[in-house]
Amino acid sequence: MRLEDPWDDAPATGRWDTAGGRAAVPPAVPDEQDAALRAADIYLQVQRSSAFQEVRRRYRRFVVPATLAFLLWYLAYVVAATTAPGLMARPVAGAVNVAMVAGLAQFLTTFVLTWAYARHARLRRDRAALELRWDTQEMTRGAER
Repeated sequence: MRLEDPWDDAPATGRWDTAGGRAAVPPAVPDEQDAALRAADIYLQVQRSSAFQEVRRRYRRFVVPATLAFLLWYLAYVVAATTAPGLMARPVAGAVNVAMVAGLAQFLTTFVLTWAYARHARLRRDRAALELRWDTQEMTRGAER
């Protein structure tokens, strides 16, 4: 399954237009305009680079399945709670029933998913994103000169 990034072809020029209902930015001094255009070109170049696309791909490969799994798990809980009240009311231990265990499992799932996301970001994306950031800053500094 391949998901297209909706921002992939969006121009990163930073320009505002009045057609989209946004206020127009007043024109800058020509030197500032040239610097802004050079910076915009740099960011477009970075956005189209294979390194940036790889960081985005790694992000999507984790987030999309994790989000779908969590939403399905939550939906299953809600459906079970509304359609199978007898099952959810079944005692597990003392006054604790299946609904309580499933509800607490929702919280546990949230914490586990947060930990997994942070770990994935640290191991799979942070270093590449930091390198892109440094490269972009170096390119921007070089364009200012």
